[in-house]
Amino acid sequence: MTGPNPTSSSIAYDHVEQAIQTVGLIVMGALHPRLTGAKQLEGGTLILLGAGRAFWPKLKSAPEWLSAHPVDRWSSRVIGELARDLGAEAHFPFGGPPYAPFIDWALKSGRTFSSPVGALVHDTVGMMISFRGALHFAEEFSIPQVTGISPCVTCAAPCAQACPVGALNNHSFYDVGACHSHLSTVEGQTCMTGGCLARLSCPLSKNAGRDPEQSAHHMRAFHPS
Repeated sequence: MTGPNPTSSSIAYDHVEQAIQTVGLIVMGALHPRLTGAKQLEGGTLILLGAGRAFWPKLKSAPEWLSAHPVDRWSSRVIGELARDLGAEAHFPFGGPPYAPFIDWALKSGRTFSSPVGALVHDTVGMMISFRGALHFAEEFSIPQVTGISPCVTCAAPCAQACPVGALNNHSFYDVGACHSHLSTVEGQTCMTGGCLARLSCPLSKNAGRDPEQSAHHMRAFHPS
């Protein structure tokens, strides 16, 4: 999945990626809406941004950490500044409705796929996916090629057996009620403090370098006590 020759473009993918990494984020995918038919976009280049290893320390040292909804507030500020500096338009997976179609964009990037249990899986960070925003450039510039092959093709799918109550499984959609019920029990505190066992069981999830404190933060947001 490539665009024009980089020498003919005023924007270099490597420069964009370096700027994204500098603020504590990672590139989760890149695509050309014109070629992929990405929803709500026409032309240009879209870069998907996610939380990498450096994200959590950056957030905890930022002023937003002491405010309500620190993750979204930090993402709005940092990605908004990136968009301004790089000449792009910022999009976020929060703040709706309506919501930007991040699932459609992720799947069309060729780096994110549907796992055996229905949740998304990424070719680098596995099921520990946290999209924080996206940058849409008006210009269509070259992006790295990807295989477009799901890592699940050669995986034994431990995720299908990892959930203690079968809320995430390989034969039905996510049972949100069963998940919440389990999280309210003593046994469910393992998931509350360390993260979803099904997501953690993905062999690629270890590449995310996810701090258990970060997972606990997200779990509390999902299942407030």
